[in-house]
Amino acid sequence: MNRKPNIPQRTLSLITIAVMALALGACGSVPAENPALQDAHAAYNAADSNPRVRDLAAGEMMQAKTALDRADHARQDGASLAEVEHLAYVAKQRVGIANEVAGRKLADERAAQANADRDRIRLEARTREADQAKADANAAQAQAVVAQSQAEAAQRQAQDAQAAAADVQARNTQLTILLQELHAKQTERGMVVTINDVLFDTNRAELKPGGMRSVEKLGALLKDDPSRRVQVEGFTDSTGSQATNDALSARRAESVRSALIGQGVPADRVSAKGMGESYPVASNDTAAGRQMNRRVEIVLQDANGPVAQR
Repeated sequence: MNRKPNIPQRTLSLITIAVMALALGACGSVPAENPALQDAHAAYNAADSNPRVRDLAAGEMMQAKTALDRADHARQDGASLAEVEHLAYVAKQRVGIANEVAGRKLADERAAQANADRDRIRLEARTREADQAKADANAAQAQAVVAQSQAEAAQRQAQDAQAAAADVQARNTQLTILLQELHAKQTERGMVVTINDVLFDTNRAELKPGGMRSVEKLGALLKDDPSRRVQVEGFTDSTGSQATNDALSARRAESVRSALIGQGVPADRVSAKGMGESYPVASNDTAAGRQMNRRVEIVLQDANGPVAQR
């Protein structure tokens, strides 16, 4: 008769604990579902299932898929909830842009079809008029030309207004995404993008590559949006003389201004000002506080008026 091995009770307990630990570890490795990411997937799937959006906004949909993949990878790699939600938001905004582009192109197609139908109807009308008395046809044709010209002018105005509204919406969406990426803050003076001191060498005014990337993103947007102006303001900590701080802050502000102009932003839309050690955002008694005070702020003009002065 077979006999079961006699395993000590302590050994059985250790085996049980190990099995439970493995099970809990396996469960903990599965990332929790993220509602923001699910919403982004739902928006993408809805757009992707629309043949019009796939055909008319293929490039924008590819950008949306890339952004969505980036959010998925961040979640799978265990990124923070805030980072995953931010990437999911960017992906959803990209889907929105694709929908807007497809809608605008579809409207253009319908307008073109309406023009073709109108031309066909006009030709038929002229043929019928030609069969009637020539005298009456000449007068009717003259009136038709005037009416047609007015209708075309009105239609062009409507199309131009629609295209302008779509462009404004697209620029606003792109601006929102960019400001999210640059961690801009809304203030009483407008949106403010901060370039920290670490993006400059000590006592130098030349931007490092990290600072240039931020300036390049902002410059590309400002170049396409002629309605906005910016003011670049440089700040230092309280270390050193006031004259030295004023000069360094002015050089750093001018360096950022020159970089924006180099990106194609007209010079008359960018101003620069050195603020020296004025307007600290932290205490100058600590190294961390002084580093926060050494900065360059780019203030974007509000759509309703110029940049407000301090």
